[in-house]
Amino acid sequence: MTVALLAALVAGCAAPPPKVAPPMIAERITPLGQSSFDAYLRETTDWVTRQRNFQTADHASELAWNAPREWRPAAAPRAGVLLVHGLGDSPWSFSDIGEDLAARGYLVRSVLLPGHGTKPADLIDVRLADWQRLVREQVALMRQDVPQVYLGGFSTGANLVAEYALDDEQVRGLLLFSPAFKSNVSFDWFSPLLAHVKTWLREPSVANVQQTPQRYLNVPTNGFAQFYRGSVTVRDKMASKAYDKPTLVVVSQHDSVVDVGYVLKTFQQRFTHSASRMIWYGALPAADATPRVLTRSDRIPEANISEFSHMGVLFSPRNPVYGSAGTQRLCWNGQDSADLDACLAGAPVWYSDWGYREAGKVHARLTFNPYFDWQASVMAAVMEQSDGAGNASQ
Repeated sequence: MTVALLAALVAGCAAPPPKVAPPMIAERITPLGQSSFDAYLRETTDWVTRQRNFQTADHASELAWNAPREWRPAAAPRAGVLLVHGLGDSPWSFSDIGEDLAARGYLVRSVLLPGHGTKPADLIDVRLADWQRLVREQVALMRQDVPQVYLGGFSTGANLVAEYALDDEQVRGLLLFSPAFKSNVSFDWFSPLLAHVKTWLREPSVANVQQTPQRYLNVPTNGFAQFYRGSVTVRDKMASKAYDKPTLVVVSQHDSVVDVGYVLKTFQQRFTHSASRMIWYGALPAADATPRVLTRSDRIPEANISEFSHMGVLFSPRNPVYGSAGTQRLCWNGQDSADLDACLAGAPVWYSDWGYREAGKVHARLTFNPYFDWQASVMAAVMEQSDGAGNASQ
């Protein structure tokens, strides 16, 4: 959705707004540099509590959705998994994946990228280096507790962990969900320049919802700029170096944010371990079919699903917020005002990614994955092949 918004609004760039002295950068980002994950969790939760623009009266739930989190296995952990969310999202992105991995014996932690969890304006002064530093610090902290560490990420977070892993031979493997190695917007390169003259692509207003209890719906131009810089960085590294550890890549054919053709080609050429798997939701061209690429249809009419979405791959249908009977329906899906109003009023809906249209149907964002349990089994099989033996589950 975020890159789609850039595509829709960049053409409407107006003259730069009057200059207003911004708050000091130190007031805009979460604290970094802790000596333990417990300290990071405590300081970050305190920061979010002070700085957040709460959307409901239930502050405890909003903190649980937006603060970092740890899942501990019942016994001694077999390894650790560090999970990094995407642009505009929150640690809640990994609520189901984290729980599943902990049940399989892993120590799991999700982190909060600087600029997130509070209010969209807090992304105005964030830099890619802040996000990279967080990943670097949290890998080091996890290694204090478990010697072997996997990294996982969603969208922008997938870029960050892949970039880090290409330079750290000790990372055991990668879990990449909707990796945004390359956006499907041809002029995303313009965002760093635009950020200097236009703070917002869509100016904040009372009429337009800016965030939900779990995520941002509007992102300042600088957020897109840092996303772009991160995608260029990881592409440059992958151009000269293959990644030879077990990796799971999950993509949706109709992803409105990501150039999935580029991701498919990159997986085939640069993620070389025999146990690595890509899950492709959609119709895969016959020429691209290989034993390492697993497919499932992303059109399920009996479940009112027209296509899978960028974010939907992350969540179980049982998720209390984003599941099939969850409390949060994302009606802000690029549709016209009449369909938006109908969705918000509780009308029956179909599900899709951002911007999908079909006559006679109101589409909300697909926020859950009907194949979640199967996907989790593939994920587990890939991770179990870190010694290079065997094959992932088909």
